[in-house]
Amino acid sequence: MRLAPSFVRTDLPARAVYSEAAGISRVIPRAVCVPGSLHDIVDAVNWARSESLPIIPRGSGSGMAGGAVGDGLIVDVSRLREVDVDVHGASATAGPGVTRAALDAAARRAGLWFPVDPSSGAFCTVGGMAAANAAGPRSLKHGAMRAWVEGCGCVFADGTSALVRRGAPVDTDVPALARFAARIAELRERAEQLSLPATRKDSCGYGWRQFAQSGELVDLLVGSEGTLAIFALLLVRLITPPNATATILAAFPSLEAAMAGAALAREADAAACELLDRTFLQVAATDRPLPIDATSEAVLLVELDAADDAGAASAAESLGTALRSAAAGTVLLGIDSESADALWSLRHAVSPILSRLPAHTQSMQFIEDCAVPPDALPEFVRGLRATLDRHGRRGVIFGHAGDAHVHVNPLIDITRPDWRDTVAHILDDVVELTARLGGTLTGEHGDGRLRTPLLHRVRDPAELALARELKEIFDPDVVLNPGVKVPLPGQTPLGDIKYDRDIAPLPEKARRVLDRVAAERAYDHNRLQLLEEER
Repeated sequence: MRLAPSFVRTDLPARAVYSEAAGISRVIPRAVCVPGSLHDIVDAVNWARSESLPIIPRGSGSGMAGGAVGDGLIVDVSRLREVDVDVHGASATAGPGVTRAALDAAARRAGLWFPVDPSSGAFCTVGGMAAANAAGPRSLKHGAMRAWVEGCGCVFADGTSALVRRGAPVDTDVPALARFAARIAELRERAEQLSLPATRKDSCGYGWRQFAQSGELVDLLVGSEGTLAIFALLLVRLITPPNATATILAAFPSLEAAMAGAALAREADAAACELLDRTFLQVAATDRPLPIDATSEAVLLVELDAADDAGAASAAESLGTALRSAAAGTVLLGIDSESADALWSLRHAVSPILSRLPAHTQSMQFIEDCAVPPDALPEFVRGLRATLDRHGRRGVIFGHAGDAHVHVNPLIDITRPDWRDTVAHILDDVVELTARLGGTLTGEHGDGRLRTPLLHRVRDPAELALARELKEIFDPDVVLNPGVKVPLPGQTPLGDIKYDRDIAPLPEKARRVLDRVAAERAYDHNRLQLLEEER
């Protein structure tokens, strides 16, 4: 038996603080560790293999889909926070535990910018963003994480490690990479033949669309959610930030009119185009008066960037005129930073309201990341509303209109004896709706353990077969994050839900830590340190 590394912990309080992430799942792991170096990650992998433990890589635990919790060894890479900006190369080398905010701050000090900006950017890690192929509002113009990763420092399932870079041959001295290199031409040819959703964003499965175009292993590693390798380092591109921006708020009488407005925003090369559905507006209006017609079906928030303030103002005025012609009843322009921030504040208005819900009502994220072809978005949103109504539940619908990508927060009363059945039925109905409209179950949050068992309902069987073969190439013993991307036999989407009052309680100190993390959105804080502070 191999001796456990000194930084591995198996006591219940330590394991319990890693039993939950930002999503709905709870799984108490069998061991946890917070490595401080590549060498530590390798030691942890080798020990886990000797103990026949699955390995679950984890960043800040801000993911929704259950990919950062599991029954095995949690490898929390959040201590690996070094970041080095290469000004001349317009790039950065970052540890996987660097937060998006810290990476962007380092870039901006050098006069550069990292444009991938999920709403969790203050606390999500670069490693987690790469693992899920994260995106955010400005992916409309700048694309998701995959487009910005130039290289991945990887630890593979057998404990070997290598740096995989775009444009460079893979290191065939590493067994996993040798197996991949032997089949790369075949895999690429089969990827070219897959039937993939006609969506603008897609973090479902592996990155076959991009791999078919590039032949680059990086495109498969990004978005793989820790199932092919553990990220120990990321190489990312940076760009010069825009000199000026302007914001437009436009309210529409129908979803169809709003989607016509989103098309105009895309044509205007908007950086972002956000959707606030009627369900969102109704909740937001309980806290403050809204500057729009009360009968509005949807609001778009559009951001434009330009070379200077005059250019941004001109672009906003031009698009504002076009949006009025597309039936927008209210069009407000945010030309300066103060007025723009005021408009964007509407986008953030609902979270504080949801945090004040009665304890028995939970905003649950289990259908929170679907994307559909742009023309199908009105039908999809109406289908979501109808599903919630059919099951007697309220919900909040918002997202990225420019990418036809929707986030949904159903509000579930956990005092009702049938609440778990309600969750399961809503999930089933939304999967069916997404499949019918040719959509994807995840636009930017990843499959995790929540969506992986449902992939067969929305994806090409040939794609699922190819995913199993890729997993076999890199992880033949199914050590790395089993049950993510490739389902396990008998796997179901909903296991223990952390809001369930009937499951065994966690140790009191661990419960306080997890409640603090959720309440303060302190996902980037070291869980073990927070546990020590509770003593």
